[in-house]
Order: sequence, then structure tokens, then C-alpha cells
Amino acid sequence: MVSPPAPDAETPTAHQARERPSRLIDIAVALLLLVADAVILVVGAMLSMAVGLGTAPSPHSSPTTHDRDVSPLMWLVIWGFPAVAVISSVVHARLRMPVTAVVQGLFTLACAFLAMVWTRMLMS
Repeated sequence: MVSPPAPDAETPTAHQARERPSRLIDIAVALLLLVADAVILVVGAMLSMAVGLGTAPSPHSSPTTHDRDVSPLMWLVIWGFPAVAVISSVVHARLRMPVTAVVQGLFTLACAFLAMVWTRMLMS
């Protein structure tokens, strides 16, 4: 009988194939995403303030009811950012990049908060 071939040192096993990126790469990607996330959050907060102030009724006007129909595309945009942030956080966690996963997790929380603010603004 022929014995099975001995595993070579050059053939990667399942454990070696999932080697995590270096800590420096993880931190660099986290910083890059932190800057991009901060820009997205600042623009989103400014837009919510501008839209909120623009749709606020005048204090001298009589209260009227207005029926607004919000398009599905608007809901997709509003709740799409938190969904993409969750996916990004999970992907970076699966890539074993803990610093980047934490940054994206915090961005997810901030996006969810902004999405709730926008939803409340559109529903009122």
C-alpha cells in the first residue's frame, strides 16, 4: 500500500489561509474610513438641520395638516446608509481587522441615529 503524501510546508492549510492583515494596515484603513465616515455624518447632520428648518412651520401661521408622500427611493437612501455600514462592519470583522470593525460599528450607530432623525422628520 502506498502511504498518503506528506503535507508540504508550502501548501497552506485552512488556518494559514486566514492570516490577518498587519496591525498597521488595520489602523491605516480605520483612519481612512474614520475621515470618510466623519464627512458623511457631518453632511447628513447639516442636511437634516437644513431640511428640518426649511419645513418647520412659521410661528405666525395657522397649523395646517399636510399630507406628504415619501418615495420608496427616499426610504432606501435613508436606511441604506446604516445597512451598508453594518455590512462593512461585518466584512472587516471577518477580515480580522478589529480596529476597523470597531470604527465601522460606531459609524453604524451614528447612521442609525441619523436615519431615525430623518424618519421622524419625514413622518411629521
